[in-house]
Amino acid sequence: MKIFLKIWRQDGPTAPGQLVSYDLDDISPDMSFLDMLDALNEKLIQKGERVIEFDHDCREGICGQCGVMINGKAHGPLSNTTTCQLHMRSFRDGDTIYVEPFRAQAFPILRDLKIDRSGFDRIIRAGGFISEGTGQAPEANSIPIAHGTVEAAFDAAACIGCGACVATCKNSSAALFTSAKITHLALLPQGRLEARQRVIAMVRQMEEEGFGHCTNTEACQVECPQEISVLHIARMNFEYNKSLLYQPIP
Repeated sequence: MKIFLKIWRQDGPTAPGQLVSYDLDDISPDMSFLDMLDALNEKLIQKGERVIEFDHDCREGICGQCGVMINGKAHGPLSNTTTCQLHMRSFRDGDTIYVEPFRAQAFPILRDLKIDRSGFDRIIRAGGFISEGTGQAPEANSIPIAHGTVEAAFDAAACIGCGACVATCKNSSAALFTSAKITHLALLPQGRLEARQRVIAMVRQMEEEGFGHCTNTEACQVECPQEISVLHIARMNFEYNKSLLYQPIP
C-alpha cells in the first residue's frame, strides 16, 4: 500500500516546527505504525537526512512510551490501543496520515515526536509509593483483602502513564493518571497509613507541573488504551477532600 505522511518536525524545544510531507510505497498492511516509521527512517538515513525521532520501548503496549497524535487522535483510530499496537491495516491505500506529538504545556516537545513526560514521574515521586519500617515486611498473602477491592485496585494500577489522557483533554488535565495512582494505593491496606499525605502531595504536584483542571468531559477515558475509568477521579476528589478535613494544607 502507498501512504502519504505529514509528520511534525522540530529540531528542539525552542525551535519552530512544521509538518513535513513524506511518501512511502510498498507498506505492508501487517506492519505496525512504529515499523512504518522505522521504514521511513531507513530511507532518510540512505538519503543522508536526519531521522524522525519518536518515543518507544517495549512495543508491546505496556510501557506507555509510544504515544503520538495520529490524524488528531491520541494513539490513532482504534479504541483502547497504543500506537505501537496499531497496524497499517487500519488505514487505506492512498491515505494521508498526519502525525504529531502529544501537545500540552506540561509535556514540552524535545524533538520531532518526542515529548518530556517527566512531570508524571514527579507526581509519582510526590506520593505514589508506600513506606516500610525497618524489619521484614509482612507476608502479603496474610492480609485478607476482598476480591472486589483487589480487582478495583488492579484496574487502577493498569495505567501505563502514556499521557493520552492529557493529550486528548481540552484542559490538558492529568486527573485520570493521578487519580489512578492514588486509587491503586488508597484501596489497599498497605497504602492506607500514608493515604492523607499522599493524595495532598500528588494533587499539589500535579498542579505545580502545569496540568489543567478536569471538567468532566470524560474524553480521557475514551482515549485511554487501558480503559482507566473516570470514576477514579471521583475517588481522588473524595480522598482529597477527606484528607483536608484531617490534615489542612499548610
